[in-house]
Amino acid sequence: MLTRIAGDTSRDRLSVTDLLILLEGRATAGLLLLFAFPNILPMPPGTSGILGLPLVYLSFQMMLGQRPWLPRFIAQRSLPRADFAAILARCAPALVRAERLLIPRILPLSSPLAVRLVGGLCLGLSIVLLLPIPLGNMLPALALAILALGVLERDGLWIVGGGLLAILAFAIIWGVIWAFIRGLSLLFA
Repeated sequence: MLTRIAGDTSRDRLSVTDLLILLEGRATAGLLLLFAFPNILPMPPGTSGILGLPLVYLSFQMMLGQRPWLPRFIAQRSLPRADFAAILARCAPALVRAERLLIPRILPLSSPLAVRLVGGLCLGLSIVLLLPIPLGNMLPALALAILALGVLERDGLWIVGGGLLAILAFAIIWGVIWAFIRGLSLLFA
């Protein structure tokens, strides 16, 4: 799809809005991936709060089945189509490897209703990501990234994997919160 966009000689420039329109409903998942991926890596404290707010907003839009809305100053940013094609050419080897693993399968899990349910799951993960738990953002962010990749490529197997990872993330975070509350109750008892 990106190669088709880069090869479209009818346009000289590509704006962010153009990409959102041309990605045909998968733009929200692409933006989720963009904001979730940095949280997978160890980052300075507070980073998950900065990157988590857009994740909450985008996953809420996904849950409602809406296209992502961006402020005008971001949506109108553009670059020459030739530059986009050059960037894509440099990224092509990595994209080809990823596409070998991500293929459309178990298609009912990438239907519009299923994507809205995935959006609800992503919303829960995004909220957990905002919690100030040291290193507690990595697993929810990984689950978000896997879910976003599954939605982007309509790969139900990756969506299932991301869902299972999300359940694990919720269980671990709940355990951490419970242990913290239990520790506080013992401290003040």
